[in-house]
Amino acid sequence: MTATLLRRFPLLTIVLAQLFGTSLWFSVNGVGLSLSRDLGFSEADLGRLTLTVQAGFIAGTLFIATTGLADRFRASRIFAAACLAGALANAGFVLVADHWPMAITLRLLTGLCLAGIYPLGMKLVIGWTPKHTGAALAWLVGMLTLGTALPHLLRGASLGLPWEWPLLGASCLALAGGALILALGDGPHLPPSSGKARLLDGLAALREARFRAVAGGYFGHCWELYALWTLTPFLVAREMTRLGASPDWIPWLAFGVIALGFLGCVGGGALSRRHGSLWVARRALAASGLICLTYPLVTWLPPTLLLALLALWGLSVIADSPQFSALAAASAPRERIGATLAVMNAVGFALTIPAISLTTTLWELQGAWVLWWLLPGPVLGLWAMHRLPDESAPIADAERREG
Repeated sequence: MTATLLRRFPLLTIVLAQLFGTSLWFSVNGVGLSLSRDLGFSEADLGRLTLTVQAGFIAGTLFIATTGLADRFRASRIFAAACLAGALANAGFVLVADHWPMAITLRLLTGLCLAGIYPLGMKLVIGWTPKHTGAALAWLVGMLTLGTALPHLLRGASLGLPWEWPLLGASCLALAGGALILALGDGPHLPPSSGKARLLDGLAALREARFRAVAGGYFGHCWELYALWTLTPFLVAREMTRLGASPDWIPWLAFGVIALGFLGCVGGGALSRRHGSLWVARRALAASGLICLTYPLVTWLPPTLLLALLALWGLSVIADSPQFSALAAASAPRERIGATLAVMNAVGFALTIPAISLTTTLWELQGAWVLWWLLPGPVLGLWAMHRLPDESAPIADAERREG
């Protein structure tokens, strides 16, 4: 596939690369049940591995923001290098999974590399498709969602084979994603580098009241999202046990629940073109918060109904994410978009650590009631945005600024 052909369809190229690159994120979770069986990992151990990836991502995004990498160097080269390094770190986990210090270290490195994939992917989208940013970012975050779900699909497709195969498959996909972006290059719609960056440059947008409100909504969304994705295999396994069904269904259903977020993202992106990003973000966050409140109260329902409710949660819980990114990008200083998004990602993902730690640690004790620990996220996020009127959606503002 030539670079010319890729540049005819830049958004498709970027979102496919994002899908492949972010398959590294939850690659270990996809084989978590196998690791529990073969290596004796507990739910808390799996939670620690996920927390380590999150910590690496936070450190990586802060490094990108403070060094100016996000705005001083070509985003495509950073993305490709991060895919290569992440693929190697993820594959290395296969060799050291039974040596806890090395396993933790390699998951930390994987998280560091993801910081060069996700925020830089957003910048690439803005550089190639500056109009209708909310709809374009919806495809990107949709592919992040599929990338998160992909390890469960790889595990389902490789049942009967060693757990190492899905991990190696994720590394191969990441290499392919890096190659696609390297061939595509950077988009023509971003300003040139503005020189050395400081951490305060990435925080400059916090002077704007609207950005602070949007960031508050995003932070609440982050508190809920990744903890739910971490718990999804446990919730599915609970219902499979109640049904007396084969555990072979668990990875397939976990993939389906998380992957439905792709439809939520794309559908929300389409709605954002008519109603604005804020309208979509507010309603998606309210819907996922309502399910979070309801789920522990109805665990007596038949397993099929609970799986359907879980699927609806998977659909709504990520639909607001690309709209928050679009709102933030429209409010950020144009010359510091990369740094601003990196810092916002760092803070948001820092909040995922206590959420994941609480829920995975308390799962055995509290079961589905542990989901109420996620409820402060959507509640506080909605409160942070309550004074922003829908008709002031910054997507329209961004297009007027470009005009």
